[in-house]
Amino acid sequence: MFGLLKAAGVTQFAYVPDAGHKRLIELALADNEVHAVSLTTEEEGVGLLAGADLGGQRGVLLVQSSGVGNCANLLSLVTLGRFPFLCLVSMRGDFGEGNPWQYPAGRAVEPIFEAMGVRTVRVDRAEEVVGVVSAAIAQAFKGNCPTAVLLTQRLLGAKAF
Repeated sequence: MFGLLKAAGVTQFAYVPDAGHKRLIELALADNEVHAVSLTTEEEGVGLLAGADLGGQRGVLLVQSSGVGNCANLLSLVTLGRFPFLCLVSMRGDFGEGNPWQYPAGRAVEPIFEAMGVRTVRVDRAEEVVGVVSAAIAQAFKGNCPTAVLLTQRLLGAKAF
């Protein structure tokens, strides 16, 4: 996934620390050609991606499903400002979830994105990652269609805590 993003010209990786994105964050932090920016809250990433576009760069927002609700208001910036938007969401509250607190936010992800004009695509299996992420990159950066990739718990596995 990191290679796909770099090949597409993504140089800004905005993230809130999350175990589901751990490897991607590590790769971004280790690569001197990209900027990995740790956020204090998820909505900051929406503004960072808009600023990246204004500066001629591409970015991706890495969040957990529970943080999508924090972005709802600022996602209007994406749709009204017509900024490219690519988001990778590590899902909680679906397949195999053992923490009941994660279910409400997990159920809200797709309705929030839909209401704000962001298309969602899901990845359930490892063999789908390259095709789905490539399609999302094309939608976001070539088609100017705000897109979020939902990396489900079938793909990432349910957390044991």
